[in-house]
Amino acid sequence: METDRIIVRTATAADLKYAMEISAETASSAKARGTGIGTRTPQSICNKILDGNAVIALTQTGEWVGYIYLEAYAEEEFISHCGLIVSPSWRRRGIATLMKRQIFELSKLKYPKAKIFGITTSLATMKINSKLGLYPVSFSEITRDRSFWNKCQNCINYPDLEKKEFKNCYCTAMLFDPSAVQNLIIEKTRGSYSNSTIH
Repeated sequence: METDRIIVRTATAADLKYAMEISAETASSAKARGTGIGTRTPQSICNKILDGNAVIALTQTGEWVGYIYLEAYAEEEFISHCGLIVSPSWRRRGIATLMKRQIFELSKLKYPKAKIFGITTSLATMKINSKLGLYPVSFSEITRDRSFWNKCQNCINYPDLEKKEFKNCYCTAMLFDPSAVQNLIIEKTRGSYSNSTIH
């Protein structure tokens, strides 16, 4: 598989050199799509990397392939996966799925009790999120932290979002709630015990 040649890992200070390229590609993709992508400055990308909150994908020869980061909101009650971008020459090869899995595991490791959410207009991203256990929810079920919504200001759809008082947009909100998963496990365990026969 081509993805066997790709290294997907938590980004480190050694990866700061890719910040300009990541920022430029994010801006280029936003312009090409015309919707749904907020821009990321090189400095903001560097900050996420230095905080240990970013995942990067590289070839074995050091070519940049992809990037994504996480951010905590509402006193770490919510974790958002943001800024997913894949180099054009590596798209449609499963790179986004590999990065989403990695950032999902990093989120659970750093913030085990937090609800993980994201908003996106990308059908491909929605499919990946579904496989990871996220499900569509209304905007009222994700963070109301204004600092999250402020990051949408660079998106061309922001005026519509603001007009709707941040209750609806072209994006779909998706959520993973670890407490709901735990409750489901408990219920299933109880069910298996009640259905078992003691000899």
